[in-house]
Amino acid sequence: MHTLKLNIHDSLYDKVFQFLNTLPKNKVEILESKIIQDDWSHLESGIDEGLNSGMSDKSHEEIMADIKRKYA
Repeated sequence: MHTLKLNIHDSLYDKVFQFLNTLPKNKVEILESKIIQDDWSHLESGIDEGLNSGMSDKSHEEIMADIKRKYA
């Protein structure tokens, strides 16, 4: 077997997942990455990198609030 990692845009996720579910279960194993919604620590390094880049004038708190508003 081979392992393939995909980053799929939200607008395509349902279509891709629906297609994968049509494949034979004994030949394809779907390993979905699940994020615990209350644990935002996995975003810390990305936010810090963004803050240090100087591309945004938002504070860490503003960025976290935007993310929670969008995904929580």
